[in-house]
Amino acid sequence: MLIIEKLKQTEFYINYSRMFPYIKPYWFRALLAVLICIPIGSLDAVIALSLKPYMDLVMVEKSIQSPWYIPFGIVAFTTIQGFLNYLAIYLNTWVGGKITNDLKMDLYQKMLTFEPAFFDKKKSGDIIFRFSTDADTACNGLLDNLKIFVSRLFSSISLICVLFYNSWQLAIIAVVILCGAFLPLANIRKRIKTVTAKSLKAGSAAITAYNESFAGNKTITSYNLKDIEEEKFKDVLSNIFTFKIKMIQRTSWLSPMMHVIVSVGLGLAIGYGSHLILSGQITSGNFVSFITALIMLYTPIKALGNNLNQVQLSFMAIERVFKMLELKPKISDKENSVPLISLNSAVEFKNVNFEYVSNKPVLKNINLTIKKGETAAIVGNSGGGKTTLVNLLPRFYDIKSGLITIDGIDIRDITLKSLRNNIAVVFQDNFLFSGTIKENILLGKPNATDDEISKAVKMAYLDEFISSLQDGINTQIGERGILLSGGQKQRVAIARAFLKNAPIIILDEATSALDNKSEAIVQKAIDNLLVDKTVFVIAHRLSTVQNADKIAVLNQGEIVELGSHDELMNIENGQYKALYDMQFKKQGVLTKENK
Repeated sequence: MLIIEKLKQTEFYINYSRMFPYIKPYWFRALLAVLICIPIGSLDAVIALSLKPYMDLVMVEKSIQSPWYIPFGIVAFTTIQGFLNYLAIYLNTWVGGKITNDLKMDLYQKMLTFEPAFFDKKKSGDIIFRFSTDADTACNGLLDNLKIFVSRLFSSISLICVLFYNSWQLAIIAVVILCGAFLPLANIRKRIKTVTAKSLKAGSAAITAYNESFAGNKTITSYNLKDIEEEKFKDVLSNIFTFKIKMIQRTSWLSPMMHVIVSVGLGLAIGYGSHLILSGQITSGNFVSFITALIMLYTPIKALGNNLNQVQLSFMAIERVFKMLELKPKISDKENSVPLISLNSAVEFKNVNFEYVSNKPVLKNINLTIKKGETAAIVGNSGGGKTTLVNLLPRFYDIKSGLITIDGIDIRDITLKSLRNNIAVVFQDNFLFSGTIKENILLGKPNATDDEISKAVKMAYLDEFISSLQDGINTQIGERGILLSGGQKQRVAIARAFLKNAPIIILDEATSALDNKSEAIVQKAIDNLLVDKTVFVIAHRLSTVQNADKIAVLNQGEIVELGSHDELMNIENGQYKALYDMQFKKQGVLTKENK
């Protein structure tokens, strides 16, 4: 029992037990792949064992009745071993591919549960490494290492049996030396753990550099950043090289050291074996068979340092994968959360406080009530917390204190899926996925009919643009919608929101990045979208929110003024009035200049 408990505490057992749920669906093929490794390893002893009678009869006694079948037997057994090895590799690859896909799927599903704050703190390279590369390393290493372990275990057992069969005295020497060869491996994990972590970080930085260069190619070109980006990437490659060298320094001495230790064992066996032959305690056939078995046993041991290094990297990847899978999203459904069917009365912010970083408040004591069918505009200087305020409603982030309610229900008591089903968001820079215009619009309602899609396209003023395209609504738009203009992207996003038909609409400066002509078209599309909806509008251009039922002026995270356009304009020295007058004067100056 004590041995079993000790085994359960080993790194090998812990990591394989973690992976067992992923192996279980394919257990038969996985088990077959392992079982095949037993004869693969055991057949190593055949060659060494067959040399004893061959040497004694042919080389020493010069017997006419030599065992002619031995060479053919060696070829036959080697052929069988080769076939079994191919079958094991095939099964390992098949099972490994299935396990990797399942693990990546779980990691991807886990990634999609995390809130925006999780991604705010990560780089794209980190995400790729943690959710993809680690899965490959874990699964590939898991099965490859298991195959090597099982085949070498049974190879070692069979070869050690051959050693004792030929000479128990020499066998004891060989086994003692063999055990000594494993001593340097005791603390290999400690040596490589820190370097591995830094190496992974450097690798993720390289991936981030590629992603940023791809996404920011126009910025790099327009600002002549080629030399700067090259220098940054040169530093990244230098770090990768440094950590690679450190890994070599900490691990590559293992194989040479084992080589020396193994050579000592081989030398002692040859020296003492010569004495045993001369004293008649063993035959020449025993000796040749013993030395052959010893070389076959020691040869893989020489490279064991490198193999063990790969094993440790695989185990560390497994640990990182399951650490990620066990990580709980900070924003999730409560145990007894209820579904939100629709908005019936009002959305309320009650004494809401929020901060991204502890003790650095972004929103302070926000109180705001928006009744069903009303439009609320959030205005103010940049950095005042406008976007943060509306991001709290679909729970992109959770408040520090206070309450946000829909129809009197705390949004934290509403299921996330139903909450977000009732909210449509049109951002300033809407993300479009690679694919067609139709596929991006259908994200609002995947099962929408052709009539519903046509109506959404028309209401978003996309029909004329789409009709001018050769493939129409099935036109490919490229990654992130790169083939569309800013105004076209916004109208696709509006069509998507229109198709969703959510009762609550959030417009986060949806027209601020557009020219006057595009803004006019998009504004018409927005007007169609907002019919009979409860709307939150963040606007930089105050001329677009004059008709809002309520305008909240946000400054330094606090609502400093609240009312309609006329009410706020009547406040002497009011902040809204100052902002409006400043924009109006600016527009007037621009108008005169244009004239």
